[in-house]
Amino acid sequence: MNKTIEQLLAHRSIRKFTNQAIPQSTLETLIACGQAAATSSNVQAVTVVHVTDINKRARMVKLSGGQSYVASSGAFLVYCADMNRPKWACENQGGTYAAGMTEQFIIATVDVALAAQNTVIAAESLGLGICYIGGLRNDPQQVADLLRLPDYVYPVFGLCLGYPDQDPEVKPRLPLNAVLMTNQYDASVFPENVSSYDQTVRQYYKTRTGGKKDSTWSEEMKALVGKESRVHMQEFLRQRGFLQK
Repeated sequence: MNKTIEQLLAHRSIRKFTNQAIPQSTLETLIACGQAAATSSNVQAVTVVHVTDINKRARMVKLSGGQSYVASSGAFLVYCADMNRPKWACENQGGTYAAGMTEQFIIATVDVALAAQNTVIAAESLGLGICYIGGLRNDPQQVADLLRLPDYVYPVFGLCLGYPDQDPEVKPRLPLNAVLMTNQYDASVFPENVSSYDQTVRQYYKTRTGGKKDSTWSEEMKALVGKESRVHMQEFLRQRGFLQK
């Protein structure tokens, strides 16, 4: 393996950060790395809002469900899927924007994920730690209002960046055989591989929490996908101008 592969396989979410500031030049380089990611048809449907205002950061903590590291990280970024800029370019050329297309929603959301992950990889290569904050979607309208996001823009997730003040273990992933398939989908591999993974995850949690958490991946999936979640997102996205066609 080379250093890049070793770095990717060593990824952890960091939730405790030192007080060391991230230089502006470093932050700008990391965002530029994100811009270098693949983008569908060169739409570049990504806008990143760097939240430096202390009061806004405090508000983001509450909106994310009380995740205090949103305030304590060296930098907090909100990644937005942005079709407002392509819309402006279209109309500036005398065109008529075809609003509400589901394909545009997919393009913008995928662009955000690719750009953010490029930034994350670059950040970790410099010794920084990261933590994605999907909790901003608990109340995306308040996030949008706080950041003054226009129509055709929505906050996909937040991203904490900073110098780590903890060294957690790498969380184990599903066995490769449960993920990599050849020529066709094969769910017959699930019983053996998921059962094995459940035991690995149970041991991971016991070790990491000193025996305070005793759970498996399957049990967590039962709790997560066995119920409706963030049902407000569909209407919110439609009000933003997405998912209408």
